[in-house]
Amino acid sequence: MKYYLISGEASGDLHGSNLIKELIKQDPAANIRCWGGDLMEQAGGTLVKHYRDLAFMGFAEVVKNLPTIFRNIQFCKTDIQNWQPDVLVLIDYPGFNLRIAAWAKKKGYKVAYYISPQVWAWKESRVKKMKQCIDKMLCILPFEKDYYKKKWNWDVEYVGHPLIEVIDKKIKGTETKQQGTRSSSKPIIALLPGSRKQEISKKLPIMLSVAAHFPEYQFVVAKAPGLEDDFYMPFLTTASNISSVSNQTYNLLLQSAAALVTSGTATLETALFKVPEVVCYKGSNISYQIAKRLINIKYISLVNLIMDKLIVKELIQDELNTENLVKELHLILNDERHRARILADYHALWDRLSEGGNASSLTAKHITSMVKI
Repeated sequence: MKYYLISGEASGDLHGSNLIKELIKQDPAANIRCWGGDLMEQAGGTLVKHYRDLAFMGFAEVVKNLPTIFRNIQFCKTDIQNWQPDVLVLIDYPGFNLRIAAWAKKKGYKVAYYISPQVWAWKESRVKKMKQCIDKMLCILPFEKDYYKKKWNWDVEYVGHPLIEVIDKKIKGTETKQQGTRSSSKPIIALLPGSRKQEISKKLPIMLSVAAHFPEYQFVVAKAPGLEDDFYMPFLTTASNISSVSNQTYNLLLQSAAALVTSGTATLETALFKVPEVVCYKGSNISYQIAKRLINIKYISLVNLIMDKLIVKELIQDELNTENLVKELHLILNDERHRARILADYHALWDRLSEGGNASSLTAKHITSMVKI
């Protein structure tokens, strides 16, 4: 059967590659055409567009590249029509994929959506249209199934979180936490300040300001792919116990005693590696005030959202300062009861995200079943 997969980011490439492997396993005759990256191509997909040609971040960059975005959408529609897939599989990337879903449904294609847009946080108005154009929604967060059923009367499938299989494989493939990137005899505190220059410039100096208060620890910054080393240099020279790694985030987390992490998927990855963390968020005052009014969620970290309680401390906007970071790090590093409570909650988090089973395998099973209908 013919499967057409579309992802537009590095994370989608990773999860899409594991899905492709499972599709081929469950359907040996699978013919897969995809938008994604190197991993999806290596897994067996015929790559049409690379995600690096699709990723436009920020309002100004999106506006500037609108002609390119519209050309990509039109090219995608034409390519789908020329290839005539049995199932169209959309992976996250809602700004692009929801447009394609609406068009594809009108054209009579079967549409599966893997990794739901976070409509429970904002843009709930999308759901009505999503119900009309998506034949099977495959969710990776456990509360999404109830959200869609109770609020929108939409039966969706919970397949488990794909990070479970990725991180489980990484942990099992590493014999000890001392392997890999370790360059200091001191215990490590990981700093994950984000991927965009603007957010890094705002938060990393505050994160690094605590290094002088913990001279017995090595603070290691995980650099974002695609950002030049020169950008980081002014931040890394503020204390002697600061260093950095590139493309080694998972190895870094395997070795870390604690972490300071920018809100986003990295908070969940850190928790699944069983590293006690402090979640950090700070934006411009205007952006923060707008976000407060638009985003309808109790917490900003996925860890707390999934478990529906405060597991990891969130320092937001003015609360993100040196004094508060020092206080929270002291708790994590020196209060055994506090640390044990976090680790116990992490264990429960892992179990909850594993309830669906192997996400890639279950997702492939749902998708292949659509072809047989």
